[in-house]
Amino acid sequence: MTRKFALLVLLIVVFVMTAALPLAAQDEFVFGLVLVGPSTDRGWSQAHYEAAEYAAANTGARLVTFESLNPADSPEATLLSVVTEMVAEGAELIITTSDAFEEDTSAVAEQFPDVTFVNMTGSNVLEGAPPNVGNYDAQLEWSEIITGCAAALTTETGKIGYLGPLINAETRRLASSAYLGARYCYENLAGGDPAALEFTVTWIGFWFNIPGVTLDPTEETNSFYDNGADVVISAIDTTEALAVAGQRAASGEAVFASGYDYKGACDVAPEICLGVPFYNWGPYYTELVTQVSEGTWEQSWIWDPPYFEDLNDETVTSAGFLIGPALSEENTILLEGFIAELSAFGADPANADRIYLWEGPLNYQDGSEFLAEGEFAEPLEIWYLPQLLEGMIGASE
Repeated sequence: MTRKFALLVLLIVVFVMTAALPLAAQDEFVFGLVLVGPSTDRGWSQAHYEAAEYAAANTGARLVTFESLNPADSPEATLLSVVTEMVAEGAELIITTSDAFEEDTSAVAEQFPDVTFVNMTGSNVLEGAPPNVGNYDAQLEWSEIITGCAAALTTETGKIGYLGPLINAETRRLASSAYLGARYCYENLAGGDPAALEFTVTWIGFWFNIPGVTLDPTEETNSFYDNGADVVISAIDTTEALAVAGQRAASGEAVFASGYDYKGACDVAPEICLGVPFYNWGPYYTELVTQVSEGTWEQSWIWDPPYFEDLNDETVTSAGFLIGPALSEENTILLEGFIAELSAFGADPANADRIYLWEGPLNYQDGSEFLAEGEFAEPLEIWYLPQLLEGMIGASE
């Protein structure tokens, strides 16, 4: 090969590689993730962020993220301004990760009809969303039932506190699920009188603390313990309940708490943590990115049950429950038996569209009938739950 010919070959190779670069850039799939809180909150937003990273790693897509879109942390930003920047970066899919973004997601999606939007935990699709908007939620209700059971097995005072965020249908049904699990296990496994169980809900006013706007979750957790509760179930995006319980336990008090949202929440105070009901968004995010990138996505509202063969198989399940190190050995055995019972119910095809323990007789908090004896709640009756259940203490609206 002559030097001139070799040079010609090299030039051709360089030309081909250079010409291919813009095409590769054009072929890159980009998706955006809008978080209501920080990606390191050890709760809701971190669970979403790590799931999106999982999807990016498993699909080769590029992730762009906006953290803490809320009035306290980013008062000048709007969903429209955030999405506009993401689309300018090439995003073809935008995931908005809170029902706080539900209404704005539909409005913004109308301005970007060629971009797919999925609002997590909302129900835009059921209520008339633009065709490029979808919804997804995991049925954490199963995990919350288990959380309530762990609390009921542990309490010595018969008083359980539930630290809730804001009041809407989603939070009512999750709190009520925890109560159903607590009531059932307090009677059937702990041998207590379910009528004597005190299950008190306090709502702080948002998904996490905003000083001057919400109630302080640290103060509210302390208030639960000061008033006789020895277990607090956290249902907010952050970990104040675990931190407070850990501090009080270090002073000699026999108090416990559970985490929420994120599988690693117990790490904050493992010595008092009974467990964590956690979301596992990764498998869905991977499927979603694949569908949108391949052009096969179709509008849908999905309320996804967990994988009942193994609630904690993170390759497939949508929601799970990690038993915490503070649950006693005896109660761990009881809880594992309860989980097996719950999972068998969910895996039975005869129980499709039913959630364990959502069976009559059940009344609403105001005493009016919800479900008659032997009647199971329909999915949307649970989804749009208008009140807490009878026996629960706290505001329904």
